[in-house]
Amino acid sequence: MARFLFAVPPLSGHVNPTVAVGAELASRGHEVAWAGPPVILTSLLPSGARLFAAGEDLEKATVASVRERASSMRGPAAFKFLWEEFLIPLARLTAAGFDTATEEFRPDVMIADQQAIAGSIAARRHGVPWVTSATTPAELTSPFEVLPKVGEWVKDLLVETQLELGVPEAEARVGDLRFSDRLILAFTTELLMGPSAAGAPPSTAYVGPAFGNRPPSPPFPWEWLDAGSAKVLVSLGTVNVGAGDRFFAEMFEALDGLQVTSGGGAGGTGRPVQAVVVAPPERQREVPANVLVRESVPQLDLLAHLDAVVCHAGNNTVCESLAHGLPLVMAPIRDDQPIVADQVVGAGAGLRIRFGRVKAPEIRRVVTEVIDDGQYRQGAERVRASFRAAGGAPAAADLLEAQVG
Repeated sequence: MARFLFAVPPLSGHVNPTVAVGAELASRGHEVAWAGPPVILTSLLPSGARLFAAGEDLEKATVASVRERASSMRGPAAFKFLWEEFLIPLARLTAAGFDTATEEFRPDVMIADQQAIAGSIAARRHGVPWVTSATTPAELTSPFEVLPKVGEWVKDLLVETQLELGVPEAEARVGDLRFSDRLILAFTTELLMGPSAAGAPPSTAYVGPAFGNRPPSPPFPWEWLDAGSAKVLVSLGTVNVGAGDRFFAEMFEALDGLQVTSGGGAGGTGRPVQAVVVAPPERQREVPANVLVRESVPQLDLLAHLDAVVCHAGNNTVCESLAHGLPLVMAPIRDDQPIVADQVVGAGAGLRIRFGRVKAPEIRRVVTEVIDDGQYRQGAERVRASFRAAGGAPAAADLLEAQVG
């Protein structure tokens, strides 16, 4: 059987799909291993998973600091920060570890995340076939069409980093470390990508989301949920809660006493809305009676009980929601979130609002609309069907097996 090595960054959204694909490969008798910063990966990988340390000097405090500094940035400044302050330093920090992992594990195929560029460098250095893991659609949608100078800056930065890490100049200027010529595993679908799918590299294969195992679910008061209510989840993800105080305040005002007509009784009787908000309870004030604030929730379990999701357009939350056929209200903040939000809107599965400026009346209107207007549920169901047809982890495993030999 074959050996497959996943080179991943210390980001849960980038690791989780590889866990699902790795489990599928292992079930077929293959050897599977991961390489990356152990301080983060240890808690994300399943028990007994083989992990090669790459970037063992990286500390949780460093990752937390980067996230905190990034939380106040928007637009080009956030993008520049991502590359200069996180991705390039991460490549320097993990390069030696990825090299060692490649030498010791001797993979038949390396699967390198788009944000673990030192993994691609190690594969090329050792002559190992490498595949790109694209867990977010952002880099597949020609994000620099309107900012071509930014695109050239990234390409130059990648070349400079390779030269710094000892890659010969002639080799460093060939291709792009973010896009394997052999195979790009895109954990999305053409339906969700929309027209932008036409601009993806020809080696792109759309396998849909791959949902791996999650840590044990936190306790949740399921009895709080009322069978007769419309239920909404509100989450900004773990990275953005500190920047969400104003947003949550407007959200509470919007949700207070909210009713929708969907599923209501005869004569237009309203249906009350209950909302579960993921946020630090100690930071929230004047929480309405129909809102439950929790530090963390068993999100995958909770989605089965919901009518809609309000989020920051984080790719994980969006894909998990759409996999349950749930329409979305999205308030993108940074990074790939505006791209993801636009794709959902284009697919007819949700609405977009402005994170920094939205007020309670608009929130009430859009939340009501995505629940009451069946077209958004229908759009989410279409995306859900495309996810199922794409095949997920088994389809990804098939494609990876085809790269061996």
